Amino acid sequence: MKTSKTREQVVFQTGQQTKGVKRWRVMKFGGTSVGFPERLARVVKIVDSARLESPVVVVVSAMEHTTDRLLESAHLAAKGNLDGAERVVDAIADLTTSNCLLTMRLLDEECGGSPSRFQPTPVVREMLKPLRALLSGVALLRECTPQTLDLVLSFGERLSATVIAGIMNARGIPAKFVDSREFMVTDDHFGMASVIAPLARERLRLIIAEPSEEVPVVTGFLGRTEDGRTTTLGRNGSDYTATLLASWLDALEVVIWTDVPGVMTADPAIVKDAYPLAHMSYMEALELADFGASMFHPMTMIPLIESGIPMRIRNIMNPEDPGTLVGGAETKGRATATCVTSLENLALLGVQVRRIAKMASVGGRVLRALEEAHLTVWLATQSAHGQAVAVVLPVSEVDEATKVIHDALSRELERGEVEPVTVHKPVTLLTLVGEGMAREVGVAGRFFSALGAVGIPIHAVGQGASARSISCVVDAKDTLDAVRTVHAAFNFAHQQVSLLVLGRGTVGGALLRQVQEQRDSLLSQHDVLLNVVGVAWSTGFVFDEEGVSREQWDGYGASSAESSPDMIALLERLRRLPVPILVDCTAADGMERIYKEAFARGIHVVSANKKPLTIPWQERESLMQSARTAHRAYFYETTVGAGLPVIETLKNLVRTGDKVVLVEGSFSGSLGFITNEMMRGIKMSEALRKAMELGFTEPNPLDDLSGMDVARKALILAREMDLPLNIEDVSLKPFVALNLKKDATPEEVLNAVAELDTDMAKLVEKEKASNRVLRYLARIHSEGARQGRPVVSVEPVFVEHDHLSTRLRGTEAFVAFTTKRYRDYPLLVQGAGAGGEVTAAGVLTDILKVSMMLRGR
Repeated sequence: MKTSKTREQVVFQTGQQTKGVKRWRVMKFGGTSVGFPERLARVVKIVDSARLESPVVVVVSAMEHTTDRLLESAHLAAKGNLDGAERVVDAIADLTTSNCLLTMRLLDEECGGSPSRFQPTPVVREMLKPLRALLSGVALLRECTPQTLDLVLSFGERLSATVIAGIMNARGIPAKFVDSREFMVTDDHFGMASVIAPLARERLRLIIAEPSEEVPVVTGFLGRTEDGRTTTLGRNGSDYTATLLASWLDALEVVIWTDVPGVMTADPAIVKDAYPLAHMSYMEALELADFGASMFHPMTMIPLIESGIPMRIRNIMNPEDPGTLVGGAETKGRATATCVTSLENLALLGVQVRRIAKMASVGGRVLRALEEAHLTVWLATQSAHGQAVAVVLPVSEVDEATKVIHDALSRELERGEVEPVTVHKPVTLLTLVGEGMAREVGVAGRFFSALGAVGIPIHAVGQGASARSISCVVDAKDTLDAVRTVHAAFNFAHQQVSLLVLGRGTVGGALLRQVQEQRDSLLSQHDVLLNVVGVAWSTGFVFDEEGVSREQWDGYGASSAESSPDMIALLERLRRLPVPILVDCTAADGMERIYKEAFARGIHVVSANKKPLTIPWQERESLMQSARTAHRAYFYETTVGAGLPVIETLKNLVRTGDKVVLVEGSFSGSLGFITNEMMRGIKMSEALRKAMELGFTEPNPLDDLSGMDVARKALILAREMDLPLNIEDVSLKPFVALNLKKDATPEEVLNAVAELDTDMAKLVEKEKASNRVLRYLARIHSEGARQGRPVVSVEPVFVEHDHLSTRLRGTEAFVAFTTKRYRDYPLLVQGAGAGGEVTAAGVLTDILKVSMMLRGR
């Protein structure tokens, strides 16, 4: 076969040939690698390229779906349906022949040279004759024993290896078919036979001797008893064949060619950011095998561990990619954890002793009984004295396992000494694996804290003495959240945060722009990928799990937008995405109901909307409790002071046991701007118009002028001080009293304010002459009720020139906290208190708080 410098040519660098000494390289190709013409042609080219570097032994599985069809043919025959079984065999023959012919055509077109002379049709027909005779016997007896089934299944690998060797020879690659049954001696445990290694190794020497240019194409998965009966090696049997061959032949390495790029940090179907590992140790791979990773099996790893031969997992679709190297390199200094796995469709069975009895350990007896029944136990934990045990096994084995346990403890159950078996299903076994976990303190705490932070209940835990893995049992419904949370907590990759933004006005629009502008820097500097998956407003919405573009949400009447958003339906879509956050940038009423729906679905909430925090006290407490119960974040820093850290400062004072005596401040940046303008001689209506144009006011400017916006902020702070107040408890005097309806238009508001310009100007000039300054202040007296004064008051006042608020400029706001610790010199928070940009920046800060909280930072 002609070999050209194409992208199919593979360079192998893991093993090093000793000068003058040739060593085999074992390459195993799975069913997905040999089941399609394009991939089968690639197999031939990969082998042709690899043999230029070292002699190659090829191990193959049956072509994809062939094993399933052979099983189907056996079951049909056992039911007496020989015609049906024959039709299945015909389908196997047709597919195999078609794949071979198309593969050779592709190779002829790509590689040139004379047309291939291999004729697969008669070869396939002849090979399947014994299978048809065997199925005829099964149909007559109406029985297919495990021994017979193993013989039926053997035709898949034998057929695959025969035609692949034929194609290679036709393309100028010297190859020979090797039936592994000729050397792989096993016991007679059909379906899961154990290899008798000394005998098998001796027989192999008679079949595959010194390394040569001829490529042995070996059937995987198969063996034979000493008296000549065909057996199969069970799950991952072809991989096991490959690693045994490598060990017995003292190979350079084993290369497992598959349809994935290597061992991933998590299941990519769950975590989009999962990526292939460059390297992992033998023991990490063995841990993964012990916890059900489909890529590994304990028996596969043992020959490699004993011989020290490395294994590489590579992608047949991308031969240039080096894949994942298992073993063969030092692991010190590597990351704490390697990957997170999830084993699903399990059940948790528990046995508990009611009272201490003088009997053997319950845990030991339960485990022995399950082992003798050949049931699959993925995890077992028991109390220190063995008087309580929990086991995790497949859901399909629950009934049998329950009966086995009850039989083993029948006497104790009759005497009431042991509780009946409890069953919790379905559950998932979540496992974190890493060679470096034993060398770092706090891994378990970080693992469980991450899950606890998002409210995922843990039903059982387990960790071995090696500390290379730690496992826990979670509810099946929490699988996606659990895997994503642990993957993010251990920084395997960047954390993706999914945002559904409500509102695209002044604050919402600014937030969306800031997310777009900061996206790359947040990803590169903080490993956080902010993905706006949806934007909703009063008349429409856009939603796309992959992320929405600015063109989709910017501008009213966007052609791509859908109308009348159904919030419950949007939350259902959001909940399935990584780190879902509902971001409320509206001033809408009734949002507390939406927040509760979000919390119940595992969605965090970040809000700039004050109204849900000022509903009646008991309803507000119910809202807070719903967030706590769901273990979801509810951040609302921007509801007071825009981007200023007012709420967080107050919370920290309260958390640390300080006594807050008085909170005083100019909470409204918009009214601060208006009063500053008026003190400069600007008419009140003109100052209001300017504030509205700059986006400083609430959507309805009456909220500012009535003082209701400030009253809400004051109430929010009062409640953070655990004062059970409602909005009607606030002593409120409006900045200016206007006889207007709540739904008055902005222009109607401006006209009404203009009518008061003259009187207000005179008042301001009069007070200004006395060196006093107009401000709109809020005060919260924690002990005001006992002293006969309002606890919370909001009103316009003219303050003396030395008051803290007189230093405010533009839209600046300030809050002064007088406490037991800060009695003589109040703690002051001051800065821009209005504007879409600063408020949006505060909202973005809260979003990042959620992300950092989940990553344990």
